Amino acid sequence: MGHGWEGVVLKLMRGKDFEFTVTGSEEVTDHFRRVHFADGGMLALTGVHPTMWVRIWFDNGGKPHQRAYTLVDADPAAGTFSLEFALHDGCASDWARKAQPGDTVEATLQGTGFTAPDPLPARLFVIGDPASLPAINSLLDALPRVPATIWFETTHGSDKDLPLRLDPAHHDLHRVQRQDAGVHLVDEVKTALPGLLDDPAGAYVWIACDTATTRALTTYVRKDLGLAKDRVNALGYWRAA
Repeated sequence: MGHGWEGVVLKLMRGKDFEFTVTGSEEVTDHFRRVHFADGGMLALTGVHPTMWVRIWFDNGGKPHQRAYTLVDADPAAGTFSLEFALHDGCASDWARKAQPGDTVEATLQGTGFTAPDPLPARLFVIGDPASLPAINSLLDALPRVPATIWFETTHGSDKDLPLRLDPAHHDLHRVQRQDAGVHLVDEVKTALPGLLDDPAGAYVWIACDTATTRALTTYVRKDLGLAKDRVNALGYWRAA
């Protein structure tokens, strides 16, 4: 399958192409699926870093369609990793539901760099949802001793069963039901965050929700709360219909 104009752009940006092979899959909840892969030699070449992600190519009615996914439990020595899919309508979710051992999928690695804040923050604030769960867990694993407050937006009842990698000694979780296209989450964060933000210079805020929610929260923490650009990492993971 060709990758169309997006593939050409990624090539110009030094994207590297790989082929992954499905080795198994499991249903985490009725709306969340984990698929296991052999990496086609990628990790031996690239190594692994926190929140590392790849672009996976899917067929969408004969046209190439790519989506980015964070690696889960990547093992360079074994050449394996998993990807997690928050299931909804669409070709990527359809592929994940049907994936069987031996299936292959094409991928491009590009633009995946992440550097932990230096110095490490005194406190971490994380705002996300099921789509960004793998990246949240990767971030928490990478900064295990940093106290963290997490706002996790949920949609389905089964979202309460999603595997957040929490350490009760360091992590404080707030589940927030999705309402009003993300406005409820924004309001919850705006209500709570100022009282928790003792030292803006020592804080680090990581935001990965739908695009509109991410934009609203990023503007708030930068302009209203005065956090410096290098103390905020924000990326819109999906667009609300």
